[in-house]
Amino acid sequence: MPLLNGFRSGAFRFAFLLAAMFAVGAALLLLVVERSISQYATLATDGGLQSEAAILQGEDREGGRASLLRAIALHRRAGGEEAYRYQLTDRTGHMLVDDFGTRSTGLGWGHVTLRDDPQEPGAHLETLKTLGVALPNGGTLVVATDTYDIEELRASLDRFTIAAGLTITLFALIGGYLIGGLFMRRLDRVNDAIARVMAGDVAERLPPIGISREFDTLSTNLNAMLDRIGALMDGLRQVTTDIAHDLRTPLTRVRQQLEVTLGAGSAARYDAGIENAITQTDEILGIFRALLRIGTLEGGDGRQYFEMLDLSDLLGQVVAAHQPVAEDEGKILVAELAADLWVEGDRDLLAQMMTNLIDNAIRHTPAGSRILSTIASVDGNVVVRIGDDGPGIPAEERANVLTRFYRLDRSRNLPGSGLGMSMAAAIATLHHASMELLDNAPGLLVRLTFPASATRPSTDKIGNR
Repeated sequence: MPLLNGFRSGAFRFAFLLAAMFAVGAALLLLVVERSISQYATLATDGGLQSEAAILQGEDREGGRASLLRAIALHRRAGGEEAYRYQLTDRTGHMLVDDFGTRSTGLGWGHVTLRDDPQEPGAHLETLKTLGVALPNGGTLVVATDTYDIEELRASLDRFTIAAGLTITLFALIGGYLIGGLFMRRLDRVNDAIARVMAGDVAERLPPIGISREFDTLSTNLNAMLDRIGALMDGLRQVTTDIAHDLRTPLTRVRQQLEVTLGAGSAARYDAGIENAITQTDEILGIFRALLRIGTLEGGDGRQYFEMLDLSDLLGQVVAAHQPVAEDEGKILVAELAADLWVEGDRDLLAQMMTNLIDNAIRHTPAGSRILSTIASVDGNVVVRIGDDGPGIPAEERANVLTRFYRLDRSRNLPGSGLGMSMAAAIATLHHASMELLDNAPGLLVRLTFPASATRPSTDKIGNR
């Protein structure tokens, strides 16, 4: 079964396809080489026959028939086993020289077949290529040479072409199977990891495949997706735990209030109890809405509503709206705003984030405190600072206040659900902004750093807003 799986794998089929294409290309190349070599050998043979015939024609023209016969004898001795073969007839058809044992085809190109050694029985046949020419002094000269070497060369090339094609195909099958097996073994490791993830082991991550950079990039992206899913699952578990833990108290109070109201002796006390229960229920519903909003933001929803906006102007509006509230609380709220600083974001969400931070500063500082909101451009980034000179937050508690429902001990007697800072952090993350809680010496400083915007509206668009 593993053997069949290896042959069925996409890696094997792909490797075999490439090898088959290579084999076809190699076979075509060998065929072209074979034809070229054969053609070259044929041209060389024809050229030799033409040259030999021309030399002997010259001998007959200049020295007569006797000179031609001497030249033929000389060429026989000089050529040895590779000597040309000749057939010479005079103008009457009388045979003067005969190396064939049979009359040739006459003038022009031709072939003659004869036994290699006529005296030996069973001698193999050989084919000679012939060229017949007319002599100046009359008669016919036929020059021949055997084509055995050419035929052997062509046959050798044919055998080599077939053997090479079969060998390449065999190696393609073996290589494809080995590559397919390697690829499937690595995929099996990935599939095993995926099975463990599906079985509930959310901490499992996919191993690198290792075949190429593209497959490793795929594993990296899948692991990043699993990390994101894990973070969302952790957030969901945290929300569930927070709801179960922190909403128990307000729900218990509502139940107690309803029990007291149920036993109320007068209509006025009954109405007051119902009104109080409704108020507390509204607070609980508000908490649920905030939790749902935070979950939506952490899931990345909302970026489709982003636009270019003047954050300086928006922060100025939020500060102006909160100055009367700060004055009623006996606190000073001021702003130092650099103008014309633009970011890409959701206007309502950014307004809510800065509202939460300013509300938090007003709520958790004593009377007479000074709250300063600033915005400036730092190294091309837009930086918002909201600081106060109140009691601040201990360094070891600053990370905790960004979680849902977390409240410092000194703040538990104040109204609120502990979701304001969590909401602000979620909005900052959605806008790819960093949110830091720092020591304002004294007090708390919240620093928001927005990345520099790639684009900015034109002057006309700014004027039309």
